[in-house]
Parts: sequence; structure tokens; C-alpha cells
Amino acid sequence: MSESPRENPSRRELFAGALRYAALGLVATGGAALFAKRRRLLRDGICIKDRLCDGCAIFPQCELPQALSARKIQSGANSGGR
Repeated sequence: MSESPRENPSRRELFAGALRYAALGLVATGGAALFAKRRRLLRDGICIKDRLCDGCAIFPQCELPQALSARKIQSGANSGGR
């Protein structure tokens, strides 16, 4: 950055600042798009982990049909099959 705030920034500084803020905008837009996609998939009842319940962090709280049936199978296997 410039040493004195009263000095006009050079073209190079303006270009670098514009690129910096454009990159920040792209990252923020990409993050918002990923967040919106995840929320839409969960709202529509589609698993965001491609139906791999084993090892999923939200498996105990998940209410999707795949997770419910996986928990039912696991509880049946743990209780001796009955």
C-alpha cells in the first residue's frame, strides 16, 4: 500500500486492489452457491453424501429415508437380528 494516505495510488495498486476484490467476490459467490445447493438438496430429501451413511457426521440426526433404514438395519444387527 502507499506510504502516505494523501498520495494518489498508482495504476498498479488500483489494478491489484481490483483483482483482490474480484477474487474475494468470486470466493464469496462460490461459497454462497455451495451453501444454497446443500440447503436445497436437504430440503428436497436428497442425501448430500451420495447415500453413504457409514461415517457421515450427521447420521445420528439425519431424518432422510436412507438414514432411517440404515439405522433400523444397524439396530437389528446389533440386537441379534430380531
